[in-house]
Amino acid sequence: MTLEDIATCDNPDSKMQPVSAALEEALVAARRKDSLTVGVYESAKLMNVDPDSVVLCLLAADQEHEDDVALQIHFTLIQAFCRDNDINIVRVSGLQRLSEIVVGPAEPSSEPQDLHCILVSNPHTDSWKSSGLQEVFDYCEEGRCRNQWVPFISLMER
Repeated sequence: MTLEDIATCDNPDSKMQPVSAALEEALVAARRKDSLTVGVYESAKLMNVDPDSVVLCLLAADQEHEDDVALQIHFTLIQAFCRDNDINIVRVSGLQRLSEIVVGPAEPSSEPQDLHCILVSNPHTDSWKSSGLQEVFDYCEEGRCRNQWVPFISLMER
């Protein structure tokens, strides 16, 4: 980040609007266009094969997951990879709501899905646009201006 980048950052208090609705909109649009990769292992495979297609990485954990050392190690490695490849990263809480958005209503007999890492990819053809995705990108940029490299969004239950 250059001095010019820091000087042009907006005042952090001026635009701190909740972005959880924008994130939900972006995830719904990405799901419709089949541009989501769900799961730590699946995400790692995609980032290894085609990191240029990934535009956003969500690292999701609720309070009960904060002491999971293995998950935190995965998060650290994924964050490092995303920074090296200029991929926006967001920490998210509210796994129940995230599951409703990404997977839909779960059947009682279905096995829970690994939602700890979700990638939003944007094919090189630029086949979809989302104003919500742009708002999340802007939120990530604001975070970087405040030296918050992995901003946080809390998804609210409905």
